[in-house]
Amino acid sequence: MIKQISKFVLFAAIGFSASVAIAEVNDGYIFDSRGNPVKSGTGLCWHTARWTPAMAIAECDPDLVKKEAPPAAKAPTTPAAKPAPKPAPKPAAQKVTLAADALFDFNKFALLPDGKAILDDLLKKVKGIKLEVIIAVGHADRFGSDKYNQTLSEKRAASVKDYLVSKGLEPNRVYTEGKGKKQPVTKADQCKGAKSKQVIACLQPDRRVEIEVIGTK
Repeated sequence: MIKQISKFVLFAAIGFSASVAIAEVNDGYIFDSRGNPVKSGTGLCWHTARWTPAMAIAECDPDLVKKEAPPAAKAPTTPAAKPAPKPAPKPAAQKVTLAADALFDFNKFALLPDGKAILDDLLKKVKGIKLEVIIAVGHADRFGSDKYNQTLSEKRAASVKDYLVSKGLEPNRVYTEGKGKKQPVTKADQCKGAKSKQVIACLQPDRRVEIEVIGTK
């Protein structure tokens, strides 16, 4: 009877060895024919002699398996900074006062050649800006009636505009106005006396055309 038991145990051992022999041996673990790791009665996987912790698999040695680091959270994408807006062009205003006697004969409104040369020089100076508008304002001295001086100052301003337009400026960019003798530059106590060459010369600053150029650089 004892011999029979021994034979049974021996056959069982041989059977176990045969199952292991046909099992797939893969690196550090023993796998059965179905590809599952062979485990002991306590649920531990069988290691081969070649086993190292680096061969650990999750089913057998979960604590040794190098866990994949979770994908790094993407940093919130900040929209590309918009380029700082360009500073608004600085408005440029240039105001010149031209003696009417340099532009016209006394009591006249037709431009003299020297007057045209003065306006040509003005046009050269405004080429460096983006022109918006030119305002020409005519003035007269105190001699003559209000109506006469008003008309004379308007005609002188109009002559300036006509010349500037003839040089290429757009008509709607040149404005004119006449102030007659309402805005003298000389003081009340200056240039006293009746009409004479001396007094007319003294009143010369009142006979003028003010030109204001407005634009952006």
